[in-house]
Amino acid sequence: MSESHKKLEKNISLMAIIIVLVVLVGGAVEILPLVFQDIVRTPIKGIVPYPALQLAGRDVYVREGCYLCHSQMIRPFRSETARYGPYSVAGESVYDRPFQWGSKRTGPDLARVGGRYSDDWHRIHLTNPRDVVPESNMPGFPWFKDNLVDGELVQKKMRRLQAFGDPYTDEQVDSAPADVEGKTEMDAVIAYLQALGHARSGR
Repeated sequence: MSESHKKLEKNISLMAIIIVLVVLVGGAVEILPLVFQDIVRTPIKGIVPYPALQLAGRDVYVREGCYLCHSQMIRPFRSETARYGPYSVAGESVYDRPFQWGSKRTGPDLARVGGRYSDDWHRIHLTNPRDVVPESNMPGFPWFKDNLVDGELVQKKMRRLQAFGDPYTDEQVDSAPADVEGKTEMDAVIAYLQALGHARSGR
């Protein structure tokens, strides 16, 4: 080991500064090129901002940490595309904040789950997964069927997203409370899941 390397390892402050610099340079190399590429900001055909009920479902999905076990990113490998469908592209996630890409999978990827199962299947699965998948280690979410969606909160979120540039019309925002009136979190999560992947899967 060289003398300069020994000095670096013994000087914690200098080591911390160098680590920060390396992370900043690496981050800049990875992220900055994407900022200037339209492909990551332009939705592919068929991708529109989530309607009120699907947006509410997506927020419940994120709140409950579903993304910790389920990615929504199919990588361009034969083993992935054979199981899940066409690989993911950036234009699918233009309206996702935060995006659900990642590689951690305790459960299957959900990027193309929309339309694969019926609403009733999802309802049973979300209440007690082992009723339809006996070997599942996914927890149940039975309280979804008792919690009503807050229409005013959904409307507020849509207004914020509209300010960020999501092309919601004023009519969509104004009608949000009525669109989710009487709907439960179960209805919302199912609506969100059923919408996933149609633009690329062809369903």
